Amino acid sequence: MITVLAGGVGAARLLAGLVQVVDPAELTAVVNTGDDVVLHGLHISPDLDTITYTLAGAVNPETGWGLRGETWQAMGALARFEAVRPPGSGAAATWFSLGDQDLATHLYRTHRLREGAPLSTVTAEVTAAWGLEVRLLPMTDDRVETRVEVAGEGEVGFQEYFVQRRHAVPVTSVRLDGIDTAVPAPGVLAAVDDARVVVIAPSNPIVSIGPLLALAPLRARLEAARDRVVAVSPIVAGRALKGPADRLMAELGHEPSVVGVARIYAPVASVLVVDTSDAELAPAVEAEGLRCLVTPTVMHGPAEAAALGRTVLGAVPA
Repeated sequence: MITVLAGGVGAARLLAGLVQVVDPAELTAVVNTGDDVVLHGLHISPDLDTITYTLAGAVNPETGWGLRGETWQAMGALARFEAVRPPGSGAAATWFSLGDQDLATHLYRTHRLREGAPLSTVTAEVTAAWGLEVRLLPMTDDRVETRVEVAGEGEVGFQEYFVQRRHAVPVTSVRLDGIDTAVPAPGVLAAVDDARVVVIAPSNPIVSIGPLLALAPLRARLEAARDRVVAVSPIVAGRALKGPADRLMAELGHEPSVVGVARIYAPVASVLVVDTSDAELAPAVEAEGLRCLVTPTVMHGPAEAAALGRTVLGAVPA
């Protein structure tokens, strides 16, 4: 078994590369749910859905999220109610766009959760409906919410920071509400224990991988399995390829470089994979206690993703 700690577009692209080089049935992805949000009464799991749509070959190739050929009639119709919405009401919120096809996923998930099914069960049903062989596990069936302290505003939900404010405002802290009482979803700990390789995907180390590492039982298993854990840096030449990882790292006191990533992952990973543009920083990475593997990491397309997948899987001796 190969287990991937995952969150968002970077993880989805790496998983799409891995399914080209190994049997998809051998892959398990443990996915961040700190980004989950309830809007319009619907439970939305952005990272689970992005990975599902990507592996199903249905993702919007231009954005890396959402569905190919999506339409937006429901959101357009909802906008007419903005003029009559009372102050303070969350009704008719259109800042988080939900496509017409995408709504079906959220409608199904929400109904099943209200019937009492745990998120892990519902996720298995959703991925089966999309025909996936890769096993997707939410990190927990419990509610964990990433909360972001925005300078001058106070604390907001992650999606309010990421989507509504376009992650363009400075952050002073990140808090994971509910993490202290959350437990890993069924199968998560075994996915680490039984894996010949555990891969930390090139996802945001603060808000995508951070919630997984903050789940105490999962972190303990990763620390015990450290020799089998390989991390891929999401920072290339000092910048995030997508999203605010570099800015968040800097704002929260981390060096926004592969060296900063190495310091975050050193307790749980023995290898850090970095892009060739950061080759000169390999000695500094290794000074943090990880072996540094230099290779092209920018996944321009399926071929580059598959090549990175092969390299990552070869980083740990069989």
